[in-house]
Amino acid sequence: MPGQNLTRLEAAERSATVRTQSYDVILDLTRGETVFGSTTTVRFKATPGSSTFIDLVAPTVRSVTLNGAPLDPAEVYADSRIALKDLAADNELVVVADCAYMHTGEGLHRFTDPADGETYLYSQFEVPDSRRVFAVFEQPDLKASFTFTVTAPSSWTVLSNSPTPEPTPTKASDGSGDAHTFAFAPTEPMSSYVTAIVAGPYVGATDEYVAGDGRIVPLGVYCRKSLVEHMDSEEILDLTKRGFAYYEDLFATPYAFTKYDQIFVPEFNAGAMENAGCVTHRDDYIFRSRPVEARVERRAVTILH
Repeated sequence: MPGQNLTRLEAAERSATVRTQSYDVILDLTRGETVFGSTTTVRFKATPGSSTFIDLVAPTVRSVTLNGAPLDPAEVYADSRIALKDLAADNELVVVADCAYMHTGEGLHRFTDPADGETYLYSQFEVPDSRRVFAVFEQPDLKASFTFTVTAPSSWTVLSNSPTPEPTPTKASDGSGDAHTFAFAPTEPMSSYVTAIVAGPYVGATDEYVAGDGRIVPLGVYCRKSLVEHMDSEEILDLTKRGFAYYEDLFATPYAFTKYDQIFVPEFNAGAMENAGCVTHRDDYIFRSRPVEARVERRAVTILH
């Protein structure tokens, strides 16, 4: 992994200095095939007069502004870190960067389907890879609320931790045509590695689950267009609902989030990732032919896990 990784001592020192509150992350996915725009506004408390750093892996950092004062990216950004000095009790940091699409299952992965030429994106932030998409104090004990605003081509949908809102029409930054912007509601406080962005012309099916506390939880299951004829959505959704009921009874705790989407994504580098309300699965679990029983069982175990 490029850049400098966080040590245990650094994590302890940073969590003793910083208390994160919120992230507003604006992503522009209409800048072409190589990079996307990322603007992060972080609000956090800190020990007055202290120094620390925030994490970011990006080919270009365009601007850094701390508490209204511009900082020179050439001076403060190095080794995948932005140095922050002379902090106030209450701070606001704004970082504007060009971040890179990945093709290794890290950060924001980009895939073009050879079957039909459609492009699909999805995030994979475990272990420390949310820093490839936005500036972040990337350690699980520095939780915060995340608000994502995402501009994508008009033929795409966008899924995240919060329910997908109705988009607002706009134009693509690269001049390629129409686009639209999704302004997601803020999440509950969570670690950055379980946030998620999934974007593209994904298709699928929806359902509902009545949680133990009486809430109606929307369910969704999605995959790329070229696989949808093979996706046994009814089976996946039924297994999901039965699993929810089992675990709610076992732990005497209702499902914690506002919705539950499962997206089967291409070139995934794991079995699945437990993003809050927006779980990603490898799309090998969409069976193109009749599977052996062991593969069906393996998928069920993964979904229930």
